[in-house]
Amino acid sequence: MAHAPILVDVQKDFCPGGSLATNRGDEVAGLIGAYQLSHASEYDAVIATQDWHIDPGSHFSDTPDYIDTWPVHCVADSAGAAMHEKIRTDLITEYFPKGEHTAAYSGFEGHAKADGETSMADWLTSRDITTMDIAGIATDHCVRATALDALKTGFSVRI
Repeated sequence: MAHAPILVDVQKDFCPGGSLATNRGDEVAGLIGAYQLSHASEYDAVIATQDWHIDPGSHFSDTPDYIDTWPVHCVADSAGAAMHEKIRTDLITEYFPKGEHTAAYSGFEGHAKADGETSMADWLTSRDITTMDIAGIATDHCVRATALDALKTGFSVRI
């Protein structure tokens, strides 16, 4: 059995100054980055999800309701879609972008950046990863959705 953290959407647009900022995004990113350094040897792989919008349709709105529609954020290849600078990207094994052409909250809706095809569940299973620690930004949305999908898929989860 292998163990991996999933870093959910620790991106600049979700931090102060970003287009869909959370109040404590910088603090969360700093804590996750410090944890990466102090616990790196405990994990077999490190996974990161990213909101990665190309044309997500009605997910973006000029008058968002913050339930189904949101301001423009995490546009693919933009500065806002980049990982926060406090995240140790050199320690990330694989990225799972999500939401290219639709709303997507769970990392399990993304596909490995390396090949654009492999689902997160398949990627984890192929590496015998059965247990994961999930941390990130927007616990009420993307962190929650990723954790629930991990549980539905049969993984052991700690948040």
